[in-house]
Amino acid sequence: MNEYENVIIIKSDLSKEETSKVILKIENNIRNFAEITKKDDLGIKKLAYEIRKNNEGHYLVYQFLVEEKKREFAIREIERFYRITDEVIKFLIIKL
Repeated sequence: MNEYENVIIIKSDLSKEETSKVILKIENNIRNFAEITKKDDLGIKKLAYEIRKNNEGHYLVYQFLVEEKKREFAIREIERFYRITDEVIKFLIIKL
């Protein structure tokens, strides 16, 4: 099993309901390919620079495990999901 850490920044101007829905979509997408071992919701923070006309973002940090033989496909699909989700401003996945 390979362990990864994932930082996601979503739009801060969403309502609580919209934010909950986006977080649920993100978690379900990760669970399709991996097992979430740790989740941290860091809340809204000021960004170092403007990204897509946003000065603040809602930070989420996940750690998850992916099976060795599925890792390339899983990471590619998780990243693809982030790219097509409008609420996601920025993301980063690193192998621990």
